Amino acid sequence: MRELADLVIEKVGSTAGTTLAPLPSDDPRQRQPDITLARKLMDWEPRVPLSEGLDKTIAYFRDLLKAE
Repeated sequence: MRELADLVIEKVGSTAGTTLAPLPSDDPRQRQPDITLARKLMDWEPRVPLSEGLDKTIAYFRDLLKAE
């Protein structure tokens, strides 16, 4: 998650940083999402690399904020 946060901060050009805090006692140590069901029921596969998807998402929200 830290790597993802750092990547988003870099892409948006922010000077914000990240803060580490203790995990809640019930927080899973490692998440491994299983997309098997999505593949089976919807014939779905991720096709957009993370960096490209973030660029598109950031552009979308920038446009949305400009429209306000």
